[in-house]
Amino acid sequence: MMENAWIIPLFPLISFIVLLIFGKRLKQYSAVVGLLFVLGSFVYSLLVLFQRFSQPTFKNESTWLTIGDVQLTAGFEINQLNALMLVIVSLVSFLVHLYSIGYMHGDERFHVFYAYLGLFTFAMLGLVISPNLLQTYIFWELVGVGSFLLIGFYFFKEEARAAAKKAFIMTRIGDVGLLIGMILLFWQVGSFEYDEIFAAVEAGAISYEMITLTAILIFVGAIGKSGQFPLHSWLPDAMEGPTPVSALIHAATMVAAGVYLVAATFPLFAASEAALMTVAVVGGFTAIFAASIGLVQKDIKRVLAYSTVSQLGYMMLALGSAGYVAGVFHLMTHAFFKALLFLAAGSVIHAVHNQNIEKMGGLWKKLKITGPLFLIGTLAISGVPLFSGFFSKEEILIVTWAHGNYGLFWIAVIAAFFTAFYMFRLFFMVFGGEYRGDGENRAHESPGVMTVPMMILGILAIFAGYVNTPWFGTFLGDWLTEGTEALGHGHIDGPLWIMIVATLVSAAGILLAYLMYSKKTISRDWLSSRAPIGYSIVYRKYYIDEFYQGTIVYATKVFSLFLKYIDVFLVGGIAKGIASFTSGIGRIGAKVQTGQVQVYGSFAFLGLAILLVIFAITGGYLR
Repeated sequence: MMENAWIIPLFPLISFIVLLIFGKRLKQYSAVVGLLFVLGSFVYSLLVLFQRFSQPTFKNESTWLTIGDVQLTAGFEINQLNALMLVIVSLVSFLVHLYSIGYMHGDERFHVFYAYLGLFTFAMLGLVISPNLLQTYIFWELVGVGSFLLIGFYFFKEEARAAAKKAFIMTRIGDVGLLIGMILLFWQVGSFEYDEIFAAVEAGAISYEMITLTAILIFVGAIGKSGQFPLHSWLPDAMEGPTPVSALIHAATMVAAGVYLVAATFPLFAASEAALMTVAVVGGFTAIFAASIGLVQKDIKRVLAYSTVSQLGYMMLALGSAGYVAGVFHLMTHAFFKALLFLAAGSVIHAVHNQNIEKMGGLWKKLKITGPLFLIGTLAISGVPLFSGFFSKEEILIVTWAHGNYGLFWIAVIAAFFTAFYMFRLFFMVFGGEYRGDGENRAHESPGVMTVPMMILGILAIFAGYVNTPWFGTFLGDWLTEGTEALGHGHIDGPLWIMIVATLVSAAGILLAYLMYSKKTISRDWLSSRAPIGYSIVYRKYYIDEFYQGTIVYATKVFSLFLKYIDVFLVGGIAKGIASFTSGIGRIGAKVQTGQVQVYGSFAFLGLAILLVIFAITGGYLR
């Protein structure tokens, strides 16, 4: 099966091409085409994963380009990490395809939406099986194109157009760092192949300073794609796309690409403690920074968006603390419970036609399937014991402590408290109390094509964490690190008090949210009334967007105007001057050429007279 794994990305590519050509005729049946092809990818990915459990890594490449002595190759590779990612990406994409049948029903561009989903899924699947940095970069950029199309799907809305452009431009900023890092590695190693780069690092063929520089540059690319500070602000704005897109982008695909890239190049990072610390610090800061913003947001999708930024920060913190398994483990569990939360949020929006949680409430009785499933996702992300998020978060806390990043450990603990609080704030405001929207509460449960994908994700949100725990076995970690010492240990045993602290912190966040938003024994305006300035700063997202607008965007516009005036007046002036000079010479010449024989004879006689004078002065020849 692994020998033909290149087929996996081709399924969604075929669906994209078919829907691009025949989509208008197929109309609502476009969903069937997209669904069947992505199902093919998922089934084949499962078969490849099961085969990889018992067989070694498979790699197949052929020469793509030959430039002098340099040969560039293209192909695919199936190792532990990308075998797992193939299943995660194809499964979540399949469930989003299924869910979208109900959510996007009646949209006049229904077939276009499914075509875009196919293109995006193809790009992500192609990215994870790439065996070298150059091929990764090609699919990396194609993922950006797919996200641009999906985020801007409602292009007739100014907000959607702006969000799509913002996502495309901000991720390109990070991509410049990735491109420079790739070039430097090629300069040092003479190859883009992961295996050759890692072999050169292990052999000491690259200096420590160059390893650090290239690793950080690659991480800059990951910062852009995974929405880490300071290139995070595109990700919440991406909520302007349809909710199934939010689930796809924010769960297992685009934002996971940055984490996947760091994990895929982990031996490079592991060779530089400075690079690891950079990843850990950025990840830890992003985790608490985004979590604090999520505390006060009122749009249901934006709360989940900032939650995604925070959880991605957790993954980077784990990887930066030499916790390869912890980072990948949380990437897997997060893909399931975050996709569940976004799809459940879409079900809520579908029911009440509103995204403002201030105008919701009392939906527990109306949405009898969505409510419990949303609760499962909330319990998982909050790190409640026996749910998947508990095991992966505890793993992150353990590796952070074991690596000696004590300050970042306590930052992660505080971020865990924030996460439990804002997620249950969201839950109580949406499903608890009385309906606060306009008119009568006529919300109704979503159709089966929307609830069934949520049920599948609900099961995974509970049990996916059991594949790597000290209680049920550390199968995932042992398998992920098998045969590669640079990836570290499959599992690190931590002190019991870390698990106790993690549990108590989650319980405290849940209790505080209950007292403020359900029991209402604590005023929900407690913070805003006592610290209105601080509340305003957090609510406005620390004015990061305003800062960028007033500095970078404004400076770019000014510089662009400066270049425009140089082009118009200086360059254009010189060009016009040369043209005018040439035209003037031409006009003078035109006056000389009168067409009259007398004039021509006069000039000829004058020339002859001049020659005779010269001849007389020089004595018969020129000296």
